[in-house]
Amino acid sequence: MNPCLLGCVVFCLLQAGAVHAGVTQDPRFQVVRTGQRVTLNCTQDTNHNYMYWYRQDPGLGLRLIHYSAGTPYTQKGDVPDGYSVSRPSTETFPLTLKSANRSQTSVYFCASSDSTALHDHLLSVQKDR
Repeated sequence: MNPCLLGCVVFCLLQAGAVHAGVTQDPRFQVVRTGQRVTLNCTQDTNHNYMYWYRQDPGLGLRLIHYSAGTPYTQKGDVPDGYSVSRPSTETFPLTLKSANRSQTSVYFCASSDSTALHDHLLSVQKDR
């Protein structure tokens, strides 16, 4: 890749970081000791009922930790062990690592939506002739 183009791509990505997305995670970066209790905060200003916490590990796709279908309801996802959540308000969905360990080193993502994908999308299948 041309060095000038690479510089432009990096600059453009840095500029894109300032765009208002409606969902905020705090803190952005966190380093903790093994055994420490840690809370990652997620807030949204879009008034969505559904909120989700995911983790992404190297070489793997996003994995659902917990989700909420509205205040105060929460559900376990695919990898809930070692985590707890609460939904104190429509805007907030904190994720707590009960006792941080090395296997929880990951990139965490919070998301929100008006509804679940299962309710909004129909599966389209085309039969080969």
